Formats: sequence, C-alpha cells, structure tokens
Amino acid sequence: MNGVEQDRQWSGWMAKAQDGDNAAYAQLLRGILPFLRVLARRRCRDPDRCEDIVQDVLLTLHRVRHTYDPARPFTPWLAAICDRRSIDALRKRVRQASYETDNARAYETFADPASNKEVDAGDAAQALAALVAQLPSAQREALELVKVKEMSLLEASQASGQSVGGLKINVHRALKALRLRVGASE
Repeated sequence: MNGVEQDRQWSGWMAKAQDGDNAAYAQLLRGILPFLRVLARRRCRDPDRCEDIVQDVLLTLHRVRHTYDPARPFTPWLAAICDRRSIDALRKRVRQASYETDNARAYETFADPASNKEVDAGDAAQALAALVAQLPSAQREALELVKVKEMSLLEASQASGQSVGGLKINVHRALKALRLRVGASE
C-alpha cells in the first residue's frame, strides 16, 4: 500500500472514529503505531524515550481527535502532532538535565558508613515530641489538629475555637519553628 492509499485509509478510520466507531478507532491506533515509532526514532535514539514519545502522541491524538478535518490529509496532521510531542520531550530532557545529575554511586543505599548507624525510632519520636512541646500552645494545638489528627481546617477551627486563617498561620509558624529547631540540632 502506498502512502496516499494509507493516508486515505487512516483518514477514513479517523472519520469513523469521530462518529463513534470504536472498531475503526482501534484499527487506526494499530495502523499508525509503526509510523509513529519511526517518526519518534528520527528525533530520539533512546528506545525507552521513543516509546514514551509514542505513548504521549497517542494520548494527544485521543485528546484532540475531534479537531481533525476528514477533508484534509491525515498523515501530515499526525506527523505534526508527533513532531510537537518529540520537541516537548526534548525540551523536558534538557530542563531535567540542567538540575539533575546521573551518578550511579548516588543510588547506593548506604554509601557512607556513618549512615549505617541505627537510629531508634522511639528516640526520634521523643525528640520530636520535646520540640513540639516547646511551641506556643496555639501553634501546638493547630499542628496537632491539622497535621497529626488530619482534621480539615473547618473541623479544626470548630474544635479549637481558632479561625481558619489563624489555624493556617499557626500551622505555618509551627512547621517553620520545628524546621529551624531540627536544623539547629543536627
């Protein structure tokens, strides 16, 4: 089958899929998969990333299938979607590379012998309880109701008599104080 016939077939399946024909949509997805993989490989050499691009294109196709005009060729429309998704994937990879590093040794669980010290969970809980006990009563109460008991702000407000805004402020201040105290004790 040449490219023009294939485009007509894909266009027909897409038109039927737009009308609600699930079988035609399934045929279309199976039919375009090899084409999408070739397009993705042109932009990306890593097979895993190519497959991610293909999956992203399929999701995008599903989301925007209503925008396809059956009077126009299908293949260029699909290729444009694949091209844009490939560019997006490349941009994402560049962004990630700017703040992430790939270091195999960084993934070792216990790279530093000092990290193998056994920490007693009970000691850590007692230390945290002591730090929480040092907080002002309004902050301590807000922290316990919202974070420990996991009450909604409205429920915690009714239980404590503090306003919702006051609870937010007290929780924020309590967490900030705990962070500072934990940082200072390390």
